Amino acid sequence: MPPKMPATVAAGVTFFLKTAWAATPPRSPCVNGSIISLHCSNAPQRLYCLTPPKAKSFSMEWKIHRSLQEIPREAWNALAMGDFPFAEYDYLLAMELGACVGAEPGWIPYYLGAWEGGRLLGASFLYQKDNSHGEFIFDFGWARAYHEHGLSYYPKWVSASPFTPVTGPKLLIHPQADREALGHAMLERALELRRREGGSGLHYLYIAENEIPIFRDCGAMIRHSYQFEWRNADYRDFQDFLDGLRRKRRLQIARERRRVAELPVEIVALTGDEIGAEHLGAMYGFYVATFHKKFCSPYLSRRFFEEVHARMRERMVLILAKRGGEWVAGSINYRKGAALYGRYWGCAEEYRNLHFELCYYQTIEYAIRHGLARVDAGAGGSHKMLRGFRPELTYSAHWIEHPGFREGIRHFLEKEKAFIAEELAYAREHDSFRRSAEREAEETE
Repeated sequence: MPPKMPATVAAGVTFFLKTAWAATPPRSPCVNGSIISLHCSNAPQRLYCLTPPKAKSFSMEWKIHRSLQEIPREAWNALAMGDFPFAEYDYLLAMELGACVGAEPGWIPYYLGAWEGGRLLGASFLYQKDNSHGEFIFDFGWARAYHEHGLSYYPKWVSASPFTPVTGPKLLIHPQADREALGHAMLERALELRRREGGSGLHYLYIAENEIPIFRDCGAMIRHSYQFEWRNADYRDFQDFLDGLRRKRRLQIARERRRVAELPVEIVALTGDEIGAEHLGAMYGFYVATFHKKFCSPYLSRRFFEEVHARMRERMVLILAKRGGEWVAGSINYRKGAALYGRYWGCAEEYRNLHFELCYYQTIEYAIRHGLARVDAGAGGSHKMLRGFRPELTYSAHWIEHPGFREGIRHFLEKEKAFIAEELAYAREHDSFRRSAEREAEETE
């Protein structure tokens, strides 16, 4: 069994925040109005005095855009995003047009743009939030601790692809720009925006690992978490992948796939123009059904699905199961570069092991067939580790305005980081893959 979180860590938010509160009584978060002034060399809160050693002066114009439609699509997509499709213009705009973001869902968009001579050199997508839903880096305990002490945790500011817990760049920089210097300057402007508009803090979620030094330079606290990912070791086919697993896991997966093969369903993988309105409508129905089974309201609207299909269907990979003439289950994935991202699953009828087939085994087969390097299976689910996925660290960056809560959260993150390191070490030691000694033992049987 994996190690259990120690009680001091499980209750860490409450314990550390109350301790920090007792040590640092509440006071105004703004002293002389200069905590995060751009050139605040004498600011009393050093965390927000942002003139990093490597920062440079910029003559560019900084703009706040309240809709992505104020920015040309070509200018936005010219910024460096790597294999990350969820910061692309069409994906974020579909969130707007589908009313998935805005005042009602509590994700109010602010797009920070750095312009020079009419050219967009950098951008950051930010949201002012009055809740913590759809983020998957959980801070409900922080909000509760604020409330218990008569303070407001909301509004807060978040940079994340809404409802999309996937690692990728949050500081979008043009390839010809000075990435480090512009990244520092962009964070300064984001913190200024938070100060001007109000809010308890600023949070960049699921940042890229190579962005961490920029965030640390600007005083952010880095939080560790993890998700599960499958990596392609140049497998020839699915059987080649299976051969690398421990015997128990190999037999389990083979058994699950055999049972699905015996079902009266046909499974197809569709992408691009192969995806029609019929397939999209079925997939949206499955998505909604998943939320309703949990007595929740879906985050994403039908309009969002339609906009993504219209604007970026070449990124979409639907894996659907049909019985007779009816679609009965499906998963929606996105592909960019060498990566495939699993996003949503749902079904109209329950079939044993079909979830594993559509979400894991079919995506692995698709990745092998198309030479992709990895499959990102998204948040949660230690059952993924039993099926060939391995835990990978994820990172987020946090600024907290209140000095007492900031110190309490800092202590909590240190404890949480140590626990996650212990848990990952255990998970990697007990993953599904054979070690050389196991291979030799099996070969001599």
